Amino acid sequence: MSDQKIYVAGHRGLVGSALVRRLAAGGYQNVLTRRRTELDLLDQAAVNLFMATEQPDYVFLGAAKVGGILANNTARADFIYENLVIATNIVHAAHAAGVRRMLFLGSSCIYPRDCPQPMREEHLLTGPLEPTNEPYAIAKIAGIKLCEALNQQYGTEYVSAMPTNLYGPNDNFDLESSHVLPALIHKIDAAKQDGSAEVVIWGTGQPRREFLYVDDLADACVFLMESGVTSGIYNIGVGEDVTISELAGIIAEVVGYQGKFVFDTEKPDGTPRKLLDVDRMTKLGWRAKTSLRTGIAQTYDWFRQSQTKI
Repeated sequence: MSDQKIYVAGHRGLVGSALVRRLAAGGYQNVLTRRRTELDLLDQAAVNLFMATEQPDYVFLGAAKVGGILANNTARADFIYENLVIATNIVHAAHAAGVRRMLFLGSSCIYPRDCPQPMREEHLLTGPLEPTNEPYAIAKIAGIKLCEALNQQYGTEYVSAMPTNLYGPNDNFDLESSHVLPALIHKIDAAKQDGSAEVVIWGTGQPRREFLYVDDLADACVFLMESGVTSGIYNIGVGEDVTISELAGIIAEVVGYQGKFVFDTEKPDGTPRKLLDVDRMTKLGWRAKTSLRTGIAQTYDWFRQSQTKI
């Protein structure tokens, strides 16, 4: 059992809740969490006081304002502001309080829109970003560069992990703000329950996406913490992708929906392809364990259980 004091920022979200589960399974008993009502991460003074008082041994920065294409593209100012402030507040407060080790969680959307595939860590800042999520990506890039600068100037050990598209328990299934996989689970389940003959899906269905079960991400993050890695960017994914159309088909099989899909080509597709090169993690000795079909089945079970509680 480890007695390290570990702070998980954003512990009630998709990533943070998976990190809490993984740390508990690994025997870590001194895990710090705070609800937004207890600690507003947009309040610099409050974050500074928290870090100075608690002085954790390790910080997982999983807190963020997140959403799908619609949310990112319509709340652009909110996405860049809140994610910049969360990153700068936590990273700087940790450094000021003498916290030596941290894992900053970014996203695969930091890479250029027309990035060579699969995307390698060194492709960062080599081309224009996808316009629909540029504000979020810029905030995440700023967080990565802040960690790099602190490492170089002050000798901290702040590592950045770049997960691919995530899904799993505690995901956001709201159709106005969710990512594609939980949105499709919600839509296809609703169509099954209502007996609808068709489901409308945004875009052409042809963009390719890679999906990582969130508990695999949490395992990778704890793996990085325990490995003693002290700096750098690490892509975290499964190393293979599917089209949105194929994804919808897998979800339909899991849900038991037999209707048809109609693709609304007036809606944006987003980035044509986002496949991560995961060689760095593979060489360290880590690989994702959960297949896409298994992960979707587990996520759908969680979604249905959460619906029955409403």
